[in-house]
Amino acid sequence: MCGRFVASSPTTALAEVFEVDEVKAPELEARYNVAPTDQVYAVAATKGSRQLGTFKWGLVPSWAKDPSVGNRMINLRAESVSEKASFRRTLGKRRCIIPADGFYEWKDMGKGRKKQPFFIRSTSGEPLALAGLWEVWKDRDDQDAEWLRTCTIITTDPNRLLEPIHDRMPVILAPEVWDTWLDEENHDTDALAALLVPAPDDLLELYPVSTAVSSVKNDGPELILPLEGHEADRDEIHSSQNAK
Repeated sequence: MCGRFVASSPTTALAEVFEVDEVKAPELEARYNVAPTDQVYAVAATKGSRQLGTFKWGLVPSWAKDPSVGNRMINLRAESVSEKASFRRTLGKRRCIIPADGFYEWKDMGKGRKKQPFFIRSTSGEPLALAGLWEVWKDRDDQDAEWLRTCTIITTDPNRLLEPIHDRMPVILAPEVWDTWLDEENHDTDALAALLVPAPDDLLELYPVSTAVSSVKNDGPELILPLEGHEADRDEIHSSQNAK
């Protein structure tokens, strides 16, 4: 799964990277421990315009009776998106990219030991394009209620780098498929589902970080610093990936 990530890039930088036509998002504070139900940036196409907006993290489908369902839908498995009719319909018409400067996963260290968090990011330092879906929801019993915009991150099997850490990873879209993914006229769900695959092994680097990130109360750039003695790990990872 992907339950925490980093969103520290300003809207100007994201607009340039993702070739956004219009920024409709307020400037959110840099976050190093984004958690479920937080407001997050997402890139989506609307009426031919690629826009950067904000969405609540945790998908609330249009058919939901109340928004609390979103608390359980921060992630959707690629298999479910491909096979379940309700999610497949959303795949066909409401796709987005959720920018992330990195994300965290926790490794099970064995019985009686705390899970060890790892920070995962692009070896290039560029924001990652996490594949997402978005929805709009409104309380049918309240005519004055505002529309709620929500999103979810799609996950898939881990690549070789992530496999020792966790059994899932977010789908990370390569730049060459961004146009295809965001094309609102593209309703070919089979072709879109085929994009929901693990990232190349050499795209990412990872290293252990402080368990402080395990609490949503903690936030700040210190959370992504490698544990003491593991600075060299990053260099070794980078060198081994470049040698492949």
